[in-house]
Amino acid sequence: MAVELDPQLMDILACPSDDHAPLRAGTPADPDADVLTCTACGRGYPVVDGIPVLLLDEAIPPARNDS
Repeated sequence: MAVELDPQLMDILACPSDDHAPLRAGTPADPDADVLTCTACGRGYPVVDGIPVLLLDEAIPPARNDS
């Protein structure tokens, strides 16, 4: 199920890492994932019961493109 958060909330949410980049719903591989993905570092932050968990300790590392 895709993340459905208030658009105004999405406008102010940012990655808690040092770059503080905006977040987008889903992942590049799965736009319907219950995750918010940082547009700069690529970390994913899970959305549990409609609540984003914006903790670096809980973040999903960015996908690696080892070609």
